[in-house]
Formats: sequence, structure tokens, C-alpha cells
Amino acid sequence: ALVRDEHGKKMSKSLGNVLDPLELIDEYGADAVRFTLTAMAAMGRDLKLSTQRIQGYRNFGTKMWNAARFAEFNECKPVEGFDPKSVDQTLNKWIVGETARVREAVDDALNQYRFNDAANALYAFVWGKVCDWYVELSKPLFQGDDAAVKAETQATMSWVLDQCLILMHPIMPYITEQLWGDIAERPKMLVHADWPDYTVADYVDPAADREMNWVVGLIEQVRSVRAEMRVNAGAKIPMVLLGLDDTAKAALNGNLSMITRLARISDITEADEAPKGAVTLPVEGGSVCLPLAGVIDVAEEKARLQKVMDKLAKE
Repeated sequence: ALVRDEHGKKMSKSLGNVLDPLELIDEYGADAVRFTLTAMAAMGRDLKLSTQRIQGYRNFGTKMWNAARFAEFNECKPVEGFDPKSVDQTLNKWIVGETARVREAVDDALNQYRFNDAANALYAFVWGKVCDWYVELSKPLFQGDDAAVKAETQATMSWVLDQCLILMHPIMPYITEQLWGDIAERPKMLVHADWPDYTVADYVDPAADREMNWVVGLIEQVRSVRAEMRVNAGAKIPMVLLGLDDTAKAALNGNLSMITRLARISDITEADEAPKGAVTLPVEGGSVCLPLAGVIDVAEEKARLQKVMDKLAKE
């Protein structure tokens, strides 16, 4: 494949659109440049290279570094003989299963020489699942009074981060090797570490998987509505449950502190029907609603939605 500029033009000295790899490495680091080229090098497709993409993947490296800092702050260290199948907490079971999924996806992609699929699967897992969700959802467990739960979460987080470093190492060797040595004293360097071979069948817990995906889906929906309706980021809003089934209620009650904290919910009540001026969100096993009448300007929101509808009607 050709490496073109961001507009799809072939790089040439006369056009002045050549990006010098050595200059890019000096500015963004070798890992960011390697990851960009790997993530974009799809089979049979030319590669449109821009400094914005490289900068984005440099930020990805920073995100991984910050996750390691968070783990260090919470005293997460590798535990000799830790068995991921032994964890009891739903959150920890979920992330162990997600780690097994990405391990299989990466191996499958590498076996087919689809290096971009491997890179993108790792990006979605490390940023989306580990940094965005697992780190955030683990905070109540670290801050709780149960020492056993805290110890289990420390061991699980340390194991998950180690797996991230091992799987990321072929694409981002420098930052991963550095973090590997910084996290703990190791018998050998990361480049000599064994490649994992655990499977989804070994590590995925279907019940934990379903519960945590329900929780993550609910929080994402609430956040999306808050952003769309321009609800003040700091404001806490109530939530009303509309006929949730037992499975959904169990998922809610088992993760109440996480949901209220991350979705910024003030209180949760039940009702037979949604109050006036509420936004209803469908979830697996029922629906919930957010009464926003006293939080936003309903007339202004109606006018905004009408504009959107008019635009769609014209199109």
C-alpha cells in the first residue's frame, strides 16, 4: 500500500506534503508512529497519514501510562500464582472475560496478517474497556471497607494491566517495556515474557458478562441523554424505574454505587408510568426514565428537536 497524505494525495517533495518518519518519531515517539501505521495498514488499501492520527495514538500511550499510575496509587502489584478464574466480584469476572476475548481476537488477526485488526481490537479494549470502564467502576471497590474485595480487585487489575502490556508489546515496545519494569521487579524483560494462551471458554462468565454490559449500557445511555439535552455536567438528576424485571433489578442493585456515581444520579424511585417532562430509556428487562422538566428548559429543547426534524424532513 502507498502512504498518502491526509487528503489522499501521493506524498512528493514537489508538493511539499512529505512526512519524515524520523521527525514524527522525535515529536510523537516511535510507539505512536508504529501504532498509527499498524492500525491504518489495512490489506489492499492505501494509507492516509496525518499528524492528528499520530497525536491521537500518542494520547493512547499516555492513557495506558495513566492507568498504570492509577494501579500504582491503589497498590496493585502482581500476585504470585493469581488465578483469574478464582475472582468473585462481578466487575472482576467481567474484565477477565473481556481480556480473554481480546486475546483471542488479537491472535486471530495476527494469524491472518491483519495487523490493523489486531491494533484496533487492542485500542478498543485498552482505552474503551480497561481505562474508561474498569478503572472507573473499580473505584468504589478500592474505596470500600471490605479488605478481601479490595485485595481481589488489586490482583485482578494488576493481572489485566500485565495482559495489556504483553498484547501491546509487539506494536508499542518502548512504553510497554518501560511500564513492565516500573510496575514491579520481574524475573525477565517483557520482550521475553510468555505469550498468553487462555481462551474465552476458560474465562468468560456469562452471568457477570450480561450484568456488567447492562450496567455499562445504562450509564452510557444516561450520559448520552445528559450531553444531548445539555444538562449541566455537575448536576445530579433523579432516575425513575418503569417495570424492570428481576434480572435488571438485580443488576441495578448490585452496582448501585457505580451507577449513581458515574451517571450522576441523585436518587432512584419506581413508578408505573413516566412523569411529564421525562426522557424514557429502554434497557434490557424494562425501561427507566429521567425527569428533566425542572432541570432543562423544555420549550427550548422542543424547539431544538423541531429544527432537527425539519432538517431531516428536507433531506
